[in-house]
Amino acid sequence: MVMELQEHTKQLKKYLDVLKDQFENSDPPESKKNKQFFLHVKEKTDPVYRLLEEWEESALAIVKERKVNVHPQQITSTRENMELLLLHSFYVDVKRKRYMELNHSIHFIFDQLLSDLKQV
Repeated sequence: MVMELQEHTKQLKKYLDVLKDQFENSDPPESKKNKQFFLHVKEKTDPVYRLLEEWEESALAIVKERKVNVHPQQITSTRENMELLLLHSFYVDVKRKRYMELNHSIHFIFDQLLSDLKQV
């Protein structure tokens, strides 16, 4: 389970960087009601949502075993923040400062988790 969690965390970190590029190099859609755009976003983000769900389950299991110095609430918040970033990255509907704060807080938890998992 530890190896799987490490792998999921590393994958999510890569997605986080891709999403940041998406946010910084994209224009917002002309209309938020554009069905084509919505389907494009759904196609791109579905795998990340699924991975995030698996990550949260395994991370919470590791946290409950007290193998890492991360609290359950931090895991849940990280998932919620990443879900927000998924949408903000495509719809570009939040200020850059806020986006970067979310991005940094997610990276912080991912890095903390990976660091702790090395010692398990």
